[in-house]
Amino acid sequence: MSMPAIAAPTRQENESEIYAKMYGAMPNEKFPIPAADLRGLDPAYYRRIGEYKTDERPGTVIVDTEQKVTFLVLPEGKAIRYGVGIGRAGFGWAGRGIIQFKRAWPTWTPPSEMIERQPELEPYRNGMAPGLDNPLGARALYIFQNGRDTLYRLHGTSDPMSIGKAVSSGCVRFLNQDIIDLYNRVPDRTPILVTGDASAVHVHS
Repeated sequence: MSMPAIAAPTRQENESEIYAKMYGAMPNEKFPIPAADLRGLDPAYYRRIGEYKTDERPGTVIVDTEQKVTFLVLPEGKAIRYGVGIGRAGFGWAGRGIIQFKRAWPTWTPPSEMIERQPELEPYRNGMAPGLDNPLGARALYIFQNGRDTLYRLHGTSDPMSIGKAVSSGCVRFLNQDIIDLYNRVPDRTPILVTGDASAVHVHS
């Protein structure tokens, strides 16, 4: 796999300007999204496009939990790569599935197992309203396997420090700007492959 930093900049722009625009404020969202603070984020996790060798067909989403990146396979041996945060040890899921559906500014409903571990989440048993403080962020993609909800989500976050780390309770988190980009590129029923420990128990983040 070869993954250059970004597409070649125009003569008016340099790399820092391109990334500042890529992760800039999104004031037209339902809940305006501030620019991402990239100072604590390793540039290795910035959104990139480049060469990518895989047998998966274009349009497939591949979550590489070891590298903590997600790929959207493109035609002609290319892919878009997004840096992500993944679940802590014991909170993973792996396998093949589909993105059954997508939601903009979703409601977050913690499962009962999570509420048992974190009783302070009891007020959200019936759902937490959308917004910048919602753990699912600006978008969520819902993963099903064999017709059943895995409770596994690809979703947004406003916390750049969590990207490239194993910090969540199982789901894969993207910067809000990146999950919006992916959301806009993939339709419902997109195939997804998640690599990692298939024996791990997954719960919703």
